[in-house]
Amino acid sequence: MVLRQWIKEDIESLAKLANNKNIAGNMSDRFPFPYTLKDAEEWITLNENKNPAANFAIEADGELAGGCGIMMMKDVYRCSAEIGYWIAEPFWGKGVATEAVKLLPKEIRANYPEIIRVFAKPFAYNKASMKVLEKNGFHLESIRKKAVTKNNIVMDDYVWVKLL
Repeated sequence: MVLRQWIKEDIESLAKLANNKNIAGNMSDRFPFPYTLKDAEEWITLNENKNPAANFAIEADGELAGGCGIMMMKDVYRCSAEIGYWIAEPFWGKGVATEAVKLLPKEIRANYPEIIRVFAKPFAYNKASMKVLEKNGFHLESIRKKAVTKNNIVMDDYVWVKLL
């Protein structure tokens, strides 16, 4: 399994794999649903050839298996970064998310040495994502009550943190 930059050859696979209500339900509203070929083209155009990269394609056994990325914080939070990730449904339950999250801190250390705190905020019902974070040495820092509105449902999110 590898993290790599997005390339134009990923467009069709990305559109097909990301166009999934089960994935979109666990993502922020910036992640479109339905996920179209145009969305895939725009994403790859935005992210290809970035140096250093902040968003990565996840490749497992030579196939596109999902995506992950780093969102740098600003101002007084500038030494923190939020991570996010999604795995295509055919790859669920195969350890792909766990391996991708394991590799992200290595990318952060190599390319963003100022970052000392990495966090993720899965929704309350996303226990699988919380397990991935726990397996990778993240600890539950807080539960933010009624912090998220997704699909018109107000819910908690869980802040998981790892210090680098």
